[in-house]
Amino acid sequence: MVDDPEEYGAIAAANALSDVYAMGGRPLTALSIAAIPDKDFPPEWAAAIFRGGAAKLKEAGCVLLGGHTVRDPEIKFGYAITGIVEEAALLTNAGARPNDVLVLTKPLGTGVIATAQKAGLARDESVRAASTSMLRLNRIPAELARRYKARAATDITGFGLLGHALGLARESRVGLEIDISTLPLIPGARELAEASQSGGLKANRKQFEPMVDRKGHVSPDLLTLVYDPQTSGGLLLSLPEDRAEPLLLELNDAKAIGRVTATNPGRICLLA
Repeated sequence: MVDDPEEYGAIAAANALSDVYAMGGRPLTALSIAAIPDKDFPPEWAAAIFRGGAAKLKEAGCVLLGGHTVRDPEIKFGYAITGIVEEAALLTNAGARPNDVLVLTKPLGTGVIATAQKAGLARDESVRAASTSMLRLNRIPAELARRYKARAATDITGFGLLGHALGLARESRVGLEIDISTLPLIPGARELAEASQSGGLKANRKQFEPMVDRKGHVSPDLLTLVYDPQTSGGLLLSLPEDRAEPLLLELNDAKAIGRVTATNPGRICLLA
């Protein structure tokens, strides 16, 4: 996802922590899981990865207990996170109700920018903006989701916005309407979308497109980005309008992107 090993470790930590935040929880402990190449991989790179991850865990108030390290031709790095949440504050993807507002807390586009970066197509400012987004913890959005009593939540990661939103629609037995023109995007993502599609993006589109309807002409580049796999993406929250408005005032990057409907349960309608 990035060239700097310390950032790589920090992003891996932020991505792992996100699952606990998405359920309204507070991360407590972590175990690292690392597969490190034993050829053409300087020890200082491995040290930087662990250092970056440890710093992000510290920012989250999460204690590193240890971990497991193995040799592998391809680098892999992440954490198993344990957290805690009060039962009354537990967030799941099954509580959305008709007329709720859908709020997305981070911009989309990390997948297409990473793919473009590998091909030398991404501008430096796009790469930096994507890295900044991936490094940002979902801690504050999770705290605000609890404060304003969000009814449902999910984090946006490998299945893209529509894949995870469909999970929320299915488990809540509701439909969703998403105004595609309101989606927050990382600078440069829209321009790179058509030429920089990963295998994961294409797989997401094939799997989820049958459950997606459209109203009006949806721009092809925006249609691509709703299937884009995200690394350390934001939270998608469902909450009543009177509670969504103050939450949006406190989260500058968050955007209201649609509504929950009683019709077409388990499906999403994209509005142009």
